[in-house]
Amino acid sequence: MKQEQILFSIIIPTYNRPERLATCLNAIAHLDYPRDRFEVIVVDDGSHTPIEPVVTPFRQQLDITLITQSNAGPATARNTGAAKAKGEFLVFTDDDCTPDPDWLKALADHFTTAPDRLIGGRAINALPDNLFSTASQLLIDYLYDYYNTDPNQATFFASNNFALAKETFHQLGGFDITFPLAAGEDREWCDRWLNHGYRMIYAPKAQVYHAHHLTLKRFWRQHFNYGRGAFHFHQIRAQRNLDKMKVEPFSFYFDLLTYPFLQHSKQPSLLLAILFFLSQVANVSGFFWERSTQTSTAKRQLSKTAFD
Repeated sequence: MKQEQILFSIIIPTYNRPERLATCLNAIAHLDYPRDRFEVIVVDDGSHTPIEPVVTPFRQQLDITLITQSNAGPATARNTGAAKAKGEFLVFTDDDCTPDPDWLKALADHFTTAPDRLIGGRAINALPDNLFSTASQLLIDYLYDYYNTDPNQATFFASNNFALAKETFHQLGGFDITFPLAAGEDREWCDRWLNHGYRMIYAPKAQVYHAHHLTLKRFWRQHFNYGRGAFHFHQIRAQRNLDKMKVEPFSFYFDLLTYPFLQHSKQPSLLLAILFFLSQVANVSGFFWERSTQTSTAKRQLSKTAFD
C-alpha cells in the first residue's frame, strides 16, 4: 500500500526554553491527526543547554527532526527548518505554544478549498493570572480584530500560528533574516505576501495556547523591540520602493486604549489599559532608538570610508 505524502511540516524555533519546548511537543504528540501525515522540525537556535534530551522522548510518538544552528534569531531558524521540510504545507509555531488537539484539522479544512492562501490561526493566553501576559495577548487580539475584520481578507498574522504552501514560501524567499529579534519579521512577511498578490485567511478555530511569561521589565523590552522591528520594517518597504505606511487614524488608538474595558479578563481593565498605553510608549521609544542607532552607524561607516 502506498504511503500518503506528509501534508504538514510543523516548524518550531527554540532558544533556551527546554521546559516550554517539552510542553509544546507533548501537545503536538496528542494532536487528533494521523501521525503519518505530519512531521515536526525543531530548530535549536544556539541554546546554552542541549535540546536533544527534550526531543528524544518524543521520537517514538512523532516523526521529529532536531536541527542545531548558531544563534541567529527566529527568522533564520524558521528558514532553516523550512529548508528541511518534507511536507506540502509549512506550519509555524513557537516553543511556548501548545496547539489545540484539532489544530491541524482546522488548517487542513481551509487548505482543502484554499491551498494558495496564508492561513492564520488564533492564539489564546495560557497565563490568565499574569497581568503582563494578559495585556500582551490582548494587544495581539486587538490587532487581529482591527486588521482581520473580514476573515477572508486578513492582513496580519503573528508567526506563532500560521501555515502556507512550502513551494510559495520558498518562491518568496522565506523570512527576512535581517530581523535579528522576534519583532517584526512576521509583519514584514505578511506585507510581502500581500504585495505579491496572495491572500490571507483568518481561521480562529486553529488554536494554540500561548504561555509567554512576562514581567513589567520583559513587557517593556518586548514592545521596545517591536518598535525597533517596526523601524526596520519601514526601511525594508522603502528599499522595495513601496508607498510609505499610513499612520493609523486617531480612532485606532482610542479603540486600542478602550479595548480592555470591552473584554472579559481576570485582570483589572484599568491596569490593562495602562499597560496598553505603556506598550505604545515603548514601541515609539524602540522605533526612534533604532532609527538613531542606524543613523549613527551609517555616519560612522561614511566617515570611515572617507578616510580610507
